[in-house]
Amino acid sequence: MHSVRFVRLVAQLRDQIQMKRRTYLLTRSGSLHRLNLIEEDVPPPGEQEVAIDVKSIGLNFADIFSILGLYRAAPRFNCIPGIEFSGIVTARGKDVTELQVNDRVMGSIRFGAYTTHIVIDHRYVLRIPEGWSLEEGASFIVHSLTAYYALVSLGNIQKGQTVLIHSGAGGVGLYANRIAKRFSAYTIGTVGSPSKMPFLKAQGYNEGIVRSRHFSKDLVAALNGRSLDLVLDSVGGRVQKQSFDMLATTGRMVAYGLSHFTSHMATPNYLMLAVRYLRIPRYHTLRLIESNKSILGFNLIWLYDNADQLKGLLGEIQGLRLEKPFIGTTFPFEKLKDAVRTLQSGKTVGKVVVTV
Repeated sequence: MHSVRFVRLVAQLRDQIQMKRRTYLLTRSGSLHRLNLIEEDVPPPGEQEVAIDVKSIGLNFADIFSILGLYRAAPRFNCIPGIEFSGIVTARGKDVTELQVNDRVMGSIRFGAYTTHIVIDHRYVLRIPEGWSLEEGASFIVHSLTAYYALVSLGNIQKGQTVLIHSGAGGVGLYANRIAKRFSAYTIGTVGSPSKMPFLKAQGYNEGIVRSRHFSKDLVAALNGRSLDLVLDSVGGRVQKQSFDMLATTGRMVAYGLSHFTSHMATPNYLMLAVRYLRIPRYHTLRLIESNKSILGFNLIWLYDNADQLKGLLGEIQGLRLEKPFIGTTFPFEKLKDAVRTLQSGKTVGKVVVTV
């Protein structure tokens, strides 16, 4: 009898002890200076959820736009930025059967990754492949999913086509090149600095271009008589329009980002944003019909409202058995703001990762 009472007492005490986590909370969007480290309670997992001890956080340009208040999908007040992470499962809900406690997992979340512990629906989480590190796990889902959805689902890539990939040395660009090569595509990558050209070549691109004022001329030379069938654009602005103009009949452009709007400061430069907004390329419907070209846009955030479709796409990507992510730079959790500033600089290659 006494042993039963003791067990019940221990269980009651355990339930009363609320787990804590450290979290970077953005009290109000618009400035990196408003991102502060706080301590808060962690709720227990629900029936369909798992609790994860976060070990690595993958940074994305969506984080920067969220922090600066330029991402409509992100909360303006009391937002925890971050959409990608990896870690160890510490608990699971009663209806979760695919994952076990102590599993090494990688996941994506609709904001909330800048923290030490996460509770999330198990459908947004996958086991990390054997031989991959936790840092590599935190660098895979968002970039590979963006590249795959742009190339395959929207771009309808076909064998032997020519593909132009902007920001070719970034995480999405690298996976776009790898996936395109599975279709025997001829790939041309672009970068913002000549210093990144050797890296671009080492990653297997057929050609590389620096996005300079001579971009149109350089693109013609890189094509060398080939038709341009597909463009993946994350830059926007003048280069986007020049790329679209070079598309062949039936060609497609898939736009998934606007790094052209990225600020290199802690707060947005609203005058610069206004000027660049006015210079956004416009595409007349009649001209699109006459030229038989297409431009498609997508925002990965909408997939978070379609968990089953998201999981299906990730299954298709896993079936490709793509190479490990390329980790460019790592920072400790306490230096997360420095990591964001580094990503803002535009000087990185591969993935920027924060380790917890």
